[in-house]
Amino acid sequence: MKIYDLETKAPNGKVIPMNSFKDKTILIVNTATKCGLSPQFEELEQIHQKYKDRGLVVLGFPCNQFLNQEPETNETLVEACKLNYGVTFQLTEKVDVNGENTNPIFKLLKEALPGTLGKKIKWNFTKFLITSEGKPYKRYAPTTKPMKIENDILKLIE
Repeated sequence: MKIYDLETKAPNGKVIPMNSFKDKTILIVNTATKCGLSPQFEELEQIHQKYKDRGLVVLGFPCNQFLNQEPETNETLVEACKLNYGVTFQLTEKVDVNGENTNPIFKLLKEALPGTLGKKIKWNFTKFLITSEGKPYKRYAPTTKPMKIENDILKLIE
């Protein structure tokens, strides 16, 4: 299975087919608005603005599995992210990234790029970079700030 075979949903329930991002470099992040790492939203937005016209897509997947740090609902999370952090990049509906209800995109990513905890997500703001061919390229720890992966993004979009 490839990432382009999968889909997810926007907070409003509209289907987002991953094949709509073919030929784009994708940065996937599991997010949470009440996490100590939430200021990373601002750097994610900076990267989105800087590289969206060069083929980068940033996708935020809100998740409430880590100490209930995403209390927003699908109806309120887009507005909360926009008001608090200026987010304009695509967010999805709330998802699980671990356990039996894991979003299929995260199943694929964890299988392809295991981390410190093997095939589990350690915390909010774990990041995955996907090549423009749809191949999982690299996984980044929650504490890795988005600007620290800018060089890897540049390698993939040029």
